[in-house]
Amino acid sequence: MPALNLDTDADRIAERINDTDTLLVACLCAEWCGTCRDYRAGFDRVADAHPDVCFAWIDVETHADRFEDLDVENFPTILIEDGITTRFFGTVLPHLSILERMLSDLTTLPNSVGAPKLRPALAAV
Repeated sequence: MPALNLDTDADRIAERINDTDTLLVACLCAEWCGTCRDYRAGFDRVADAHPDVCFAWIDVETHADRFEDLDVENFPTILIEDGITTRFFGTVLPHLSILERMLSDLTTLPNSVGAPKLRPALAAV
């Protein structure tokens, strides 16, 4: 399944992340960003390879009112959360191998980067 888009799949995203065992991987982007648009097809392929993970594509400028607390300065920014904590939040080079490596090495990432940043706003559909 390709990444869910907040513009069209908000209910499905909320449903998936209500299960606290579901890992959330969000690409925070902007429609005007050519790098983000180029990254989208690959992000969808990674999502297809990991159906147990909720992948979300979020245009943070379209939804600025919901995500004003997120400090997104560059694109693409990847946010990975489990039901308890943020596991990764930062700008990444638009190379799919980086995202794949982060997912495969998730068990070695720090247990906590901070409280979930995205789940509360996404769950409030």
